[in-house]
Amino acid sequence: MAFFNPKLGIDLGTANTLVFVPGRGVVLNEASVVAISEVDKRILAVGARAKEMIGRTPSEIIAYRPLKDGVIADYRVTQAMLRYFIGKALGRFQLFRPEVMVSVPTGVTSTERRAVVEAAIRAGAKSAYVVKESVLAAIGAGIPIQEPRGNMVIDIGGGTTDVAVISLGGIVASISVKCAGDRLDHAIADYIKKTHNLAIGEKTAEDIKIAIGSAVPLDEELVMNVHGRDFITGLPRSAELKTNDIVKAMGKELREIIKAIRDVLQETPPEFASDIIERGIVMTGGTSLLRHFPELVLRRTGVKAHVAEDPLFCVVRGTGIALEHLDTYKKAIIAKR
Repeated sequence: MAFFNPKLGIDLGTANTLVFVPGRGVVLNEASVVAISEVDKRILAVGARAKEMIGRTPSEIIAYRPLKDGVIADYRVTQAMLRYFIGKALGRFQLFRPEVMVSVPTGVTSTERRAVVEAAIRAGAKSAYVVKESVLAAIGAGIPIQEPRGNMVIDIGGGTTDVAVISLGGIVASISVKCAGDRLDHAIADYIKKTHNLAIGEKTAEDIKIAIGSAVPLDEELVMNVHGRDFITGLPRSAELKTNDIVKAMGKELREIIKAIRDVLQETPPEFASDIIERGIVMTGGTSLLRHFPELVLRRTGVKAHVAEDPLFCVVRGTGIALEHLDTYKKAIIAKR
C-alpha cells in the first residue's frame, strides 16, 4: 500500500536536509548545498558532493546554500534541490507522487511558508504540509505534546534557533532567532582573523567548533592546530587555538541564544512554569551538541536542560511520526496544498 501512497518527511535545514520515510526511517542526510555553473546556470551537484566544492571551486562554478536563516533565499535552486532529494529518497521507479511534510522555522511568515509548499509541489510532491520546527522537534524527541502540560523545546540548527513552549499540541509561547550554528562558525573565523591575522574557511571554522568548542570555559582546555592564510604575507601558516579562545569568540552569539530562551520563559504563563522547572528544557538540533551547552542554559536561566537522544534527527523523526498520525497532529499543521 505504501508504494501507492508514498509519504516523505523533510527537515529542510540551512545546513543539512534530512529525509524520513515512514517504515524505513531516515533515508537521507545531506548538506543543503547546490553547485551551479555561472556560465549557463546549470546545476552541477547537490548535497554532499556540492558541499565538498565549497571554497574549492574555479571561478565559473559556485557552490552555495539556497536557504538562508532557515528560509528560502533562492527559490529555483531550492526547488531543484528538493526534487533531487525526493527522487533520491524514493528511487527512480516511483510512479506515484508522494505526500510531503516539511519543517519550517517557528517565526516563518505566511509568504515564506507558501514558498516552501510551492517549492515542494513543483519538486514533485502530490500534496505538501508545513509544520513548525519546534513542534516537530518535540514530537521527534518523544515529548507527549498532546498533554495539557507545558514542555519547552529549543531547536538549534544551522540557520535558526527556535524556542517554544508547547501544550495540547499547540505553541503557547515561542521565538525564532536567526542565530545558530552558522553564526557561531562566522564568529570563530572573525576571531581568528582579528587575533591571529589568519584567514580560514567556513568548513575549517565548523571543524574547530566541533573539535575544541565549548559553551562555557574549561579548566582543562583542548588544543588544536589550525592552518590558514596569513593576512599580511598571503602565505599559508598555522596557529594554535585553545577551547577558551573559542568560548570567547562565540560569546556574543551564545548570549543571543540565551536571551531568546529567557524571553520565552518570561512570556510563558505561570501555570506552565512549574511544568518546565520539573521536566527541564529539551535541546535538539545539531548545534545543541556543542560541549556543555545544557550547563550554560542552567547557569543563565536557572532551569536544567538536557540534549535529546539523536538531536540531529529529532525534527525529521517528528515529520515521520506526524505524517503517520495526521489526525492527531492536525492542530500543528499550518499549511496544506
